[in-house]
Amino acid sequence: MTFTTSLRHPDEADSALGTWFKTYAPWLLLFSLVGLLYGIAEYIPWAFKYPREWVIPLRFWISDAVKWLYNDATFGLFTFKEFTRGVSWVLEWPLTLAKSLLSTGFLQGQGSDAVVVWPRLAWVALTACAVVVALAVADIGLALLVAACFLYLAVFGQWESAMVTSSSIVIAVPLGVAGGLALGIAAHRHPIFEKILTPVLDLMQTVPVFAYLVPILVLFGFNPVAAMIATIIYAMPPMVRNTMLALHRVPAEIVDFGHMAGCSKRQMLWKVMVPSARGGLMVGVNQVIMLSLNMVIIASMIGAGGLGRDVLTALRRLNFGAGLEASIAITLIAIALDRVSHAFAHKPPPVHGKNARIFLGSNPYLSIALLTIAGTWALGPVLPAIQTYPENWQVTTGPMVNDLMQWLNVNFFDTIEAVKSWLLINAMIPFKRFLLSLPWIALVAVVALSGYRLGGAKLAVLVSCLVTFIAVTGQWPKAMVTLYLVGISVFIASIIGIPIGIWSARHERADRVVKVIIDTLQTLPAFAYLMPVVMLFRVGDFSAMLAVIAYSLAPAIRYSNLGIRQIDPALIEAATAAGCNRRQLLWKVQLPLALPEIMLGVNQTIMLALSMLVITALVGTRDLGQEVYIALTKADIGRGLVAGICVAFIAMTADRLISPWSVRRKKLLGLE
Repeated sequence: MTFTTSLRHPDEADSALGTWFKTYAPWLLLFSLVGLLYGIAEYIPWAFKYPREWVIPLRFWISDAVKWLYNDATFGLFTFKEFTRGVSWVLEWPLTLAKSLLSTGFLQGQGSDAVVVWPRLAWVALTACAVVVALAVADIGLALLVAACFLYLAVFGQWESAMVTSSSIVIAVPLGVAGGLALGIAAHRHPIFEKILTPVLDLMQTVPVFAYLVPILVLFGFNPVAAMIATIIYAMPPMVRNTMLALHRVPAEIVDFGHMAGCSKRQMLWKVMVPSARGGLMVGVNQVIMLSLNMVIIASMIGAGGLGRDVLTALRRLNFGAGLEASIAITLIAIALDRVSHAFAHKPPPVHGKNARIFLGSNPYLSIALLTIAGTWALGPVLPAIQTYPENWQVTTGPMVNDLMQWLNVNFFDTIEAVKSWLLINAMIPFKRFLLSLPWIALVAVVALSGYRLGGAKLAVLVSCLVTFIAVTGQWPKAMVTLYLVGISVFIASIIGIPIGIWSARHERADRVVKVIIDTLQTLPAFAYLMPVVMLFRVGDFSAMLAVIAYSLAPAIRYSNLGIRQIDPALIEAATAAGCNRRQLLWKVQLPLALPEIMLGVNQTIMLALSMLVITALVGTRDLGQEVYIALTKADIGRGLVAGICVAFIAMTADRLISPWSVRRKKLLGLE
């Protein structure tokens, strides 16, 4: 007979104790030192409040450098000011052409004396052309969707503003795609340039959007061209990244075939690699389109008109109905362009030899489009309704929506104020005071230790330097207010979004509904979230928190759904065979395996929360976002860039800590 015992071997016990000590001892030591800091706080006040005399005046250095660059710098035969004016002059030509074609018509003269010598594209013609493009790349379903989007613009009176916005987008997108493609190809060919470019792209994609506007406003002035330049710069990074990734993923066999066929370096790039990377490149194009439309409202702050200005004006007047209609118009344009570009990306490339038929006019889709344009131009003087959608045919839901918001305010004011006050007093204000009371040196140490445990000394040095930069530039108190708003918003967004994502992953019917909702949430402009919360909850941190939660909710849902769905069905079957019920299956199998993916969703929620928090500066927050907004109003480049870089460093710190943890966890679970 054999007897077993649950007692561990002494060596196993020592090993477990050693593992525990190795894991938790550094943290116990660190928190003990932090407690000691509080005990001797009166002797080391610099550890709690970064001394003003230690602050590096980086904002003033940057402002002085830009002033010198703009006013005194000379490069050969021209000054930098002349260079910026030259760039504006060059870009103004295509922008004016696009506006003439889509919005104003071709004019002779200026101002009130201008006369239309050739009409713009009629709304019927442009709608028909969009439908024809949808038919060419997909099917009747996409064509009907595109038609509905364009009809909304006409019926709800958004056509004029939409065409002003579109005239900027049709120039900004090709320039952003071309610039991103060129930089991506250069980085692919030169690994050293790729190493330099990658951190620059990281910074560009995490710096708040407002921070882009400050230097562009100073260098290029307040005009539509400056707004278009800001849009191009903001939308270009995804194209660069997708170009590098797509070219790196071209199979080696295809490259070898190109060499065997005797391709030159140029032929290898344009005849072999770029066509092979078409799918990845089109993803980049899609991202440029989406980010360009995302920039519409913010670009209106430095001179862009159209739908962005309509939304901004509605926000200032608290006219939620008008703002919602303009926001929906932006969303529908984004949906139409997204679906068409996605369909084009997945459409098989044309057979070589049939391409010339397009230029010969024998392509039916092109023929229909050209005939429609010619027909509307010919019939426009006779039938004005073909050229311009009649005003008396337009409808609006603005007054009804405003009345609904007013009804909610009148009937639920006491309940709304009670909820708001309770959360402020019991959660938000205590958390804010806790973060502001933390010694900055302790938080740097916690971040450094986290980086060391997750990625070694290199990551520890990186994240500690990122956090220290915030302190030495004098932005620590505002950074803590930023962290408080982001932290509480992400926490609430996660406890709402993660259960919804898990639930939708386990119910197919719910999944279809949830996907439609989060797709809509992700295409709505960020400013659309501000108007209802301000009307219901007034300005302040609470309104900012609600807007951030609504804007950043989608990634928590999407990644939780993905984490549950990507679990190997064999594991689910094995757990079910072992006797797990539905609840045990969720808590013992699915959640542990999906946790790394869920944390990546939390990471993306943090990124969106930080980007939205800068926009909520318009409703009275006192964080880094407000600092960037004040810099924009005062055209203070140094102040705006330093605050924007601090926001970017918070985002980069979170990303650098969460991503390695997720990768490590996947390896431990055998998922990678």
